[in-house]
Amino acid sequence: MKKIHLLLLKSFIRPFVVTLFIVMFVLLMLFLFKYIDDLIGKGFQWYVILELMMYNSATNVAMALPLSVLLSSIMTYGSLGENYELVAIKSAGISLRRAMYPMMIVVAILSVAAFAFSDWMLPIANLKYYSLLYDVRKQKSADFLPENIFSNRFPGYSIRVGRKDADGQTLHNIMIYKKENLEVNQSVTFAESGLMYRSKDDLFLILKLKNGVRYQEEPSENNYFTRQRFTRFKFKETEQRFSMDDLTIKRTPQDEFRSASMMMNLRQLDHYVDSAKMNVDSTAGTNYTLVKPYIKYFSIPDKAPGVKHIAPADTLPLKGISDKLNAYNNAASEVRQIQDMLRNRTLNYKDATKNIRRYILEYHKKFTLGAACLVFFLIGAPLGAIIRKGGLGLPVVMSVIFFLIYYIIGTIGEKSAKEGDLLPIIGSWIAIIALLPIGLFLTYKSATDSALFDMDVYKRFFRRFRRRKATI
Repeated sequence: MKKIHLLLLKSFIRPFVVTLFIVMFVLLMLFLFKYIDDLIGKGFQWYVILELMMYNSATNVAMALPLSVLLSSIMTYGSLGENYELVAIKSAGISLRRAMYPMMIVVAILSVAAFAFSDWMLPIANLKYYSLLYDVRKQKSADFLPENIFSNRFPGYSIRVGRKDADGQTLHNIMIYKKENLEVNQSVTFAESGLMYRSKDDLFLILKLKNGVRYQEEPSENNYFTRQRFTRFKFKETEQRFSMDDLTIKRTPQDEFRSASMMMNLRQLDHYVDSAKMNVDSTAGTNYTLVKPYIKYFSIPDKAPGVKHIAPADTLPLKGISDKLNAYNNAASEVRQIQDMLRNRTLNYKDATKNIRRYILEYHKKFTLGAACLVFFLIGAPLGAIIRKGGLGLPVVMSVIFFLIYYIIGTIGEKSAKEGDLLPIIGSWIAIIALLPIGLFLTYKSATDSALFDMDVYKRFFRRFRRRKATI
């Protein structure tokens, strides 16, 4: 038994590690394709992009881990069935369920680790990832000097470049307007060509100008003679620096993102939900207190003992039509006041309850990651034993189909739970509930050596059906 267990473990761990890295790489490429415009051309350091990719890989574990378990389990048992190793195991008197025990223990340990990761590590990764992504997307473009456009990227300067070479650093027909204390263009520089590069500490953008002239107006030093002084300065080569303090990435404090549901663990989510429910209950009590002064009459049963009957509004002793109109107008005015008062409070109540549902949904998603690994193993292991195909052909197709079913049902359930159409606990677990019977059914079929995916069986069935139809 120990050799068989070791054989199964080796057959499972290798494809699991490979498929996990492949799925993580594919999801990382999807992230890069999605945010390529926000990353390219903004002058980020290489470690900023690498840090963002690392945090994104951590957030993708929730999607990559169940898919890797499903694909590797199909590949493992499909390869064993294709090489008739499952037949040898069964001929030795070991059932498929018994052969799945060591793998079930490994997947159970993996599920516990997935739960610990989603509760401890994933909130921290989400916090760092979304805060950094927010700052990256907010960062301005690093194309400081576009062609034939006056750029005001540097405070106090307006720069125009006529043409750039292919290297992006050699400039031609340069115009630089500088604003002095009077907030007017008191200095103008023209240059035939120039070279643009950054300083070693990335604090300045340096323009090395060649063959140009600078015109500058300065006020007179004599207070009695207000005429300005005009200076013209020709140069063959000069250098001008522009500060890049306003162009470097500014990090937003991470505390501003900690209130999001994805950045909290179970204890924080539980505390938030309890406090939010208490606020909703207190708000409902406040609403009743605000509406109570407007309530002047109560409906009392006619047969209540000791209570006199209150006459309807139409029989009240009102003098003339004008008194009745005033009474109805006053009543309508009070109704409008109540509606205006409760309208904003109703919107706040809907937002508060929607947030509560979102946080409860995130609370249960901490557990669904480990449960998804178990369910996908219950689907993948018997499915591989039935189809008896290893490699990356049919197992990939089957795993993608089941994962798409899981993802679509889970997404619909989450959206319905957020909108209040389903309970959050049902919306978060509906995909697991839908796939668990399929896993149990496939486990039963594989244990009974069912030919569920054997095409020859279906061909023979249709042949018999055609023969019977022909004889009739």
